Amino acid sequence: MDAPTLTDDNTPESPGELGGLNDILGLRIRLAHGAVYRHFTDTFIDLGLTQKQVSALWLVADHPGISQIELGGRLQMDRATTMTIVNRLQERAYVRRERSESDGRKQALYVTDAGLGALAEAKRCIGEHEGWLKARFTSTEIEKLVEMLARIHE
Repeated sequence: MDAPTLTDDNTPESPGELGGLNDILGLRIRLAHGAVYRHFTDTFIDLGLTQKQVSALWLVADHPGISQIELGGRLQMDRATTMTIVNRLQERAYVRRERSESDGRKQALYVTDAGLGALAEAKRCIGEHEGWLKARFTSTEIEKLVEMLARIHE
């Protein structure tokens, strides 16, 4: 059995202790993201969709005829990533592409009936995931956390 790690004052460190990294905000955000991502992945394992695929499917359902370019812009993804996601959703018959009526150079996206079914299941999984996450905070804390996180990504 390994000897416990000791702190500078020779007291044992707990296994989750980060030592000098405790105050690194970026690390705390990364660790939180990892925990949320792992839970999301576990929740969605049977559905076989990624976070980005679910987000894309949801946006297409909310905005029938949205272009691939606009979809990628709203999700802050590059063109190649957006195309890959749309291709995968199309392979599963969850979305279909049509030439845009307003601009023939653009692809308009629409959710299929199968896609609506998958989205309904995804929304159920999201509800379960959100419940798990929100259970860690009060409603006031959630409101404040959303506000603070928005300062980072907006």
